[in-house]
Amino acid sequence: MTMMMKITGVVLAGFSVVLLHIVNELFLKPRSLRSKLQKQGIHGPSPHFYFGNIPEKNNILEQHLQAHNNNVASSQQHKDKAVSASIISHRWYPNLFPHVEKWRNQYGPIYLFSSGNVEWLVVSDIEMVKEITLYTSVNLGKPSLKSRELGPLLGQGILSSSGPTWVHQRKIIAPSLYLDKVKEMISLIVQSTNITLKSWESRLKDEGEALELRIDDDLRSLSADIIARACFGINYVEGSEIFAKLKDIQILLSAKDAGIPGFQYLPTKRNREIWRLEKEVDSMISKIINERLQQDAEEQDLLQMILEGAKSCEGSDSIFSDSVSRDRFIIDNCKNIFFAGHESTAITASWCLLLLAIHQDWQDRVRAEVLELCGNHAPDASMLRKMKMLNMVIQETMRLYPAAAFVSRSALQDIELKGILIPKGMNIEISVPILMQDPEIWGHDSHKFNPERFSNGILGACRFPQAYLPFGLGARVCAGQHLAMTELKFLQLFSQPFSTLQNLRGPPRLSP
Repeated sequence: MTMMMKITGVVLAGFSVVLLHIVNELFLKPRSLRSKLQKQGIHGPSPHFYFGNIPEKNNILEQHLQAHNNNVASSQQHKDKAVSASIISHRWYPNLFPHVEKWRNQYGPIYLFSSGNVEWLVVSDIEMVKEITLYTSVNLGKPSLKSRELGPLLGQGILSSSGPTWVHQRKIIAPSLYLDKVKEMISLIVQSTNITLKSWESRLKDEGEALELRIDDDLRSLSADIIARACFGINYVEGSEIFAKLKDIQILLSAKDAGIPGFQYLPTKRNREIWRLEKEVDSMISKIINERLQQDAEEQDLLQMILEGAKSCEGSDSIFSDSVSRDRFIIDNCKNIFFAGHESTAITASWCLLLLAIHQDWQDRVRAEVLELCGNHAPDASMLRKMKMLNMVIQETMRLYPAAAFVSRSALQDIELKGILIPKGMNIEISVPILMQDPEIWGHDSHKFNPERFSNGILGACRFPQAYLPFGLGARVCAGQHLAMTELKFLQLFSQPFSTLQNLRGPPRLSP
């Protein structure tokens, strides 16, 4: 009887500890974080006990979509009227994120928001963004929520990790993507681009002038091929399954219940599919890694740098732990490069081509510049550097349509920004499109396509250069930005139209 009482006491004690932990995580901790900021004058919508502001956010979006659909239906009589490119507004973010627009207007450019039991300080204040840009301490890391929610996609790679692990990853990966290294990849970029180019020309020959292409899909495949060849020593055919499965995981992770506490751990049909795909991706990447390890590799590509970086840290408790093993370290960083290295570049390239198709005056200016600099020769690194018009178009495209709508950070210790004490555990979300289309920063035409604003570079384009965030900001700015810009320039060069440089002399043009 005494033994039974002891067992019962242990069970009850364990249950109490678990219950207290749940109460702390779901209620006490979030409430404490909000209270510390509310005392400093920062406010936001009142959160639900369990779901936070997710239900209200979804309701605002549904109401906005309904109103938008009604407006579209009522204006059908004007559908045949041509719209001049000069009056097109690219102010898209209130349609996708109406809750941000509403709460920003209601609570100001710095406000609080709850995603389940996770607290966010949403920022579109340029002065605070300037301070975040200058903050180099590892005390400002990535939110653990992102690691948990996007774990199947990114694991603990460079995009989601923090602290010593991230510092080491950055030291390995960033030097492999410096501009001098990217210049060495240009021949591979040209090789990949020519394969896509020839497939388009072949289809044009077979199907005639009525050829219809899914440019976004083809550019995604092309960007993936460049990453596969330049960073991992394989071609797209070998890596295509990895890219496809990562895309499937991304779609599954964007489900409506994302962000609700605990849902990612339940064995739902969606989660089981995510876990299956994650296991398959890990297995395929492991195969590529093992094949490289069995070779006497002379390559100095990104994969080799990751392998050597992992080897140099064996036995280091500060880098590898029970949750981040050597193999996990390698696989997760490969997944990060596979995914982020091609997806965002392909999206930006697609937007760039669309904007050039709409604004054919700029299409003509870019062509003229290419012909002047390249003649009938394929462009090289020195030519790319001189292509001012093309660079301006790409910069303006990234301003209007950034690859990421938000940049997130987490206070790993108490930190102070703009005189506000941000407590440990509070997450920060920076609204990128709001900053990059703010009329007070970019002028009255901030919602218009005007590459001319970048004629004197980013410093001359706006009042605060810190508001230009296509590659993130601060110490965690995108390590692959030089490769991305080089890819984007080649993708535009070879797609106007999709023939050799000799054919850029005249029609056809890109058309919307």
